[in-house]
Amino acid sequence: MSAHSSIIIRPFEKADLSALSELIISTIEISYQTVYPPRAIDFFKQFHSEERILERAASGTVLVVEQDGELVATASLSKAEILAVFVDPELQGIGLGKRLMKLLEDQARENGATEMVLSISLPSKRFYESLGYQVVEERSRDVGCGQLLKFWMGKKRIFPEVSDY
Repeated sequence: MSAHSSIIIRPFEKADLSALSELIISTIEISYQTVYPPRAIDFFKQFHSEERILERAASGTVLVVEQDGELVATASLSKAEILAVFVDPELQGIGLGKRLMKLLEDQARENGATEMVLSISLPSKRFYESLGYQVVEERSRDVGCGQLLKFWMGKKRIFPEVSDY
């Protein structure tokens, strides 16, 4: 990322739908192809479909990160559950996902949550653990034809902000 590029984190707007869907699908295809079988990848694409994005925006929070007019990352929250965090693979590791997670955790805390939960995919495990999420259960889903989608349930305690008084 050049020093001249501008990063904007903002709420999702309906006009973002097509670009956001493309970002999520391409990130799934690139980041998951070496760790998940084809039917699991198809499941992820359905789980993060345009319809699901719209549902999340209507009932929770969907944030997008725009860099120089292009969507490069997103994260979604419903109550105290993180539903989707995707960062363009070329921009992973520079802190965008971490910034989005902090914003969502802060919002959940403001809404009264004391614990966050999420499903952790194989490629995202180290990222979430680095943010203090703990694996509480290993799970798998049969996606047909003998293929499994393996993941973990994770959680993290978030405490109310301590005031300076």
